[in-house]
Amino acid sequence: MNLRTLRMPASLAVTALLLAACGSGFESEAPASVAAGSEAPGASTDASAAAEPGAPLTILIGSSGDAETDIVNELVAEWSAESGTEAEVVVASDLNQQLSQGFSSNEPPDLFYLSTDQMVAYAATGSLEPYAETLANADDFYPNLREAFTYDGQFMCAPKDFSTLALIINDGLWSDAGLGDDDIPSTWEELSAVAEQLTTDAQVGLAFGPEVQRIGVFMAQAGGAFIAEDGTTAVVDSPENAEALQYIKDQMAAGSFAFSNDARIDAGWGGEAFGLEKAAMVIEGNWIAGAMTNDFPDVEYTVAELPEGPAGPGTIQYTNCWGMAASSDNIPGATSLVEFLTSTESQLRAAEAFGVMPSVASAAEDWKAAYPEFAAFIDGAEYAINLPSQPGTADVISDFNAQLATLSSTEPETILASVQESLQAALDEQ
Repeated sequence: MNLRTLRMPASLAVTALLLAACGSGFESEAPASVAAGSEAPGASTDASAAAEPGAPLTILIGSSGDAETDIVNELVAEWSAESGTEAEVVVASDLNQQLSQGFSSNEPPDLFYLSTDQMVAYAATGSLEPYAETLANADDFYPNLREAFTYDGQFMCAPKDFSTLALIINDGLWSDAGLGDDDIPSTWEELSAVAEQLTTDAQVGLAFGPEVQRIGVFMAQAGGAFIAEDGTTAVVDSPENAEALQYIKDQMAAGSFAFSNDARIDAGWGGEAFGLEKAAMVIEGNWIAGAMTNDFPDVEYTVAELPEGPAGPGTIQYTNCWGMAASSDNIPGATSLVEFLTSTESQLRAAEAFGVMPSVASAAEDWKAAYPEFAAFIDGAEYAINLPSQPGTADVISDFNAQLATLSSTEPETILASVQESLQAALDEQ
C-alpha cells in the first residue's frame, strides 16, 4: 500500500482547540526560493519601503507556542528594520480579554489576531480600520477567506492563514480491511461502503465530533447553507440540510459512523478517537498532525479530500485575520506591515515554522510542493464554507450542537426547525 504518511515534529504540536491559524510545523523542506531568501511568487517586495517611519506599532497575538511566537517576532523585526518604524509583538495570555480591555480603555493595539465573529462585533462598533482592500495583494486572498472578513460590503482585514477539514485515514486499519489507494472514497456512497468495511468490534469506520463544526461539511456537500446570500435570512431548515443529517443518522444506525464521544469510543475529540484506533477514519483539520506526532507517533495515516455529496464537494474553514484599530496612530505603517506579513514569502516561512496554511493563492503550489501530504487541506480552500459569525449566532451554534447530540433519536427536520427559528431571531436583531 502506498498511502502517504504524515510525520510532524513533536515540539511544534498544538491542541485541537486552536482551530484557526494553528499548526505543527513540517519536516518537509521549504521551497528553494523561500529557503534561499529570494523573492517568492506573489510576494510584495516593496511593502516595507512604501511607508515612511511613523509612530511605533504594537502587535497583539495569541500564540500556539514558541515556534509561532518566534516567526512572528522575526518577520516583524525584519519589517521594522527596513521601514524604520518601531514595532513590538505582545503575546497575549488571554487574547479576547486583552483586546477587549484595550478597546474599552481607548488604547487598543495597532494590529491583532481577530476571529471572524470578533471581526463582526468590532466592525459593527466602528472600532476596526477597513484597510484590507488597499493592500497590493488584496486579490490574492482566497475568495472564501475574503468573504469571511467582509462586513457591510467592506473587506475589513487580511486573513493571516487558515485551516480546513479533510478525511484522515488510518493506513494500517485501511490495509487490514483489504482496501487500497483506489478505494479512497470520493462520494457519499463510497464513504458509506468503506466505513462499513472498516467497522469491527474494536473500531468504528468513521467518527467525528458531535458538533456542527464537523457535521457541517455534510450540509455543505448536500448543497445546504445556514444563511441566504442576502445575509439576513436563515435557511437552516432546508431539504438539503435535512438530507445531510439523515445520511449521517442512517450510517450511525448502521453502526459505521459514530460521534467521537460515543460509548464505543469515549474520546474527547476526533483526533483522540483516531489515535486510539477506535475510529479508522475521522473528519479533522490540519491541527491533528501535532496531536498525532505528540501522542500517537506510531499511527501512520493519510489525508484525503472529503468525499463529494449530492451537490458536490464541501468542507469548513477556520481562520483569523490581522485586525487593525481604527484609532491607530500609524495606519499607513500598520497596513504596510500587514502587507509584508501576508506576502507569499512571509506566509511560506510561517508555514515552515509552525504548520499553518497560507491565505494567499499564490503560495499554494509552493506549499503543496513542500508538504504534498497535506495537499487535501489546501485544495479544500476552493470550496470551503464559513460558519455564521454574526452577533448572537455563537449561541445558536451552541444550541445546534446540543441538539445534534440527540440526532440518533431525533428527526433531522425537528432539529433544523428549532435552529431555523433561533438563527432567524438572531439575524433579526442585527
